[in-house]
Amino acid sequence: MKIVVQVKLMPEAEQAAALRSTLRTVNDLACWVSRVAFARGVPREYELRQHTYPHLKAQGLGAQAAQHVIKKVRDAYTALHANLRAGHLGKPRSRRRVKAESKPIAFRPEAAQPYDDRCLSWQYDQESVSIWTTAGRIKNVRFACSGDALKTLRDYRKGEADLIERDGVFYLIATCDVPEAEAYEPDGFIGVDLGIVNIATTSTGYQAAGRGLGRYRKRQLALRAKLQKKRTKSAKRRLKERSRREQRHVKNTNHIIAKTIVTEAERTAHGIALEELRGIRRRVRLRKPQRVTLHSWAFAQLGDFIVYKARRAGVPLVSVDPAYTSQTCAECGHVDKRNRVDQGLFICRGCGVVAHADRNASHNIATRGETVWNAGRESRVPATP
Repeated sequence: MKIVVQVKLMPEAEQAAALRSTLRTVNDLACWVSRVAFARGVPREYELRQHTYPHLKAQGLGAQAAQHVIKKVRDAYTALHANLRAGHLGKPRSRRRVKAESKPIAFRPEAAQPYDDRCLSWQYDQESVSIWTTAGRIKNVRFACSGDALKTLRDYRKGEADLIERDGVFYLIATCDVPEAEAYEPDGFIGVDLGIVNIATTSTGYQAAGRGLGRYRKRQLALRAKLQKKRTKSAKRRLKERSRREQRHVKNTNHIIAKTIVTEAERTAHGIALEELRGIRRRVRLRKPQRVTLHSWAFAQLGDFIVYKARRAGVPLVSVDPAYTSQTCAECGHVDKRNRVDQGLFICRGCGVVAHADRNASHNIATRGETVWNAGRESRVPATP
């Protein structure tokens, strides 16, 4: 299983200047390569290399750095074409799609630049790296990370690492190939119902309320609007200082919820059943005041955290169809739209059972998860005549 580990670089003044100049140079040249690729109909990587590699070498890039710039551009166009085919940028001839197709891809000055082991070496004991720059190779660039992250880097780092600059701070994002724990045979499943009012509700009784997070979002939104309205230098400086603060808070909250769910499943030898919510933002139609809440709902991030933590712990995990889980009675199986009285109350029209709506849905998800798991274990080999 591949995970990423982020370490913070702590370069000296001269080292920081060299790193910043390197990122600006490689991304400027990546924009030039992108224009060449766009003008030539985005050729394959080998053909693109023939048109651009000599110029990149003449601009002072090393052989590996030039190769990575070309590959970065080609990968960006591959991702763009995949998004176009999947319809993520709108229908054909839509304004957003035409805008994406009509011009070359551009790279920000501080965009990530990949490094392989020829351009970057790690000294774990000294907690430093040696890294290639346009001013030559610089050594003893110190980095900082947690003890667990350092152990993961030392034991499992494999492949490339990306150098990025964020708010004047440099980071290395390294890929680690961590072995998965062997999955055990689950003694039942824990259903996880995801939502906005309650971020996560499990069939075992755990509930992560979303009220505190919602209030935090509203405070941040009001503060951003207040600072943007002032339009002074100090207000702009405060906005820059607070950028991504809400994103980090939400990410930390999702990590805590995911760890709680996976730990409970591992302790009780249960599996985890998650509902498949892909495409919900395209399917659901809401009034304008509710759209901000829906589009700031980080359900996909929470789901990804649960998945990778479960895989590391060896907890079995299945995805189920969430259709009608909020309208189905977990006791008798009766399906009726009127069963869901309001956001938090479920009253079955068939058997009369009264339950918390999200908890009832989580029990339905757990039942479906067990069904999916058992169906996957059944042999599909035809019987011998």
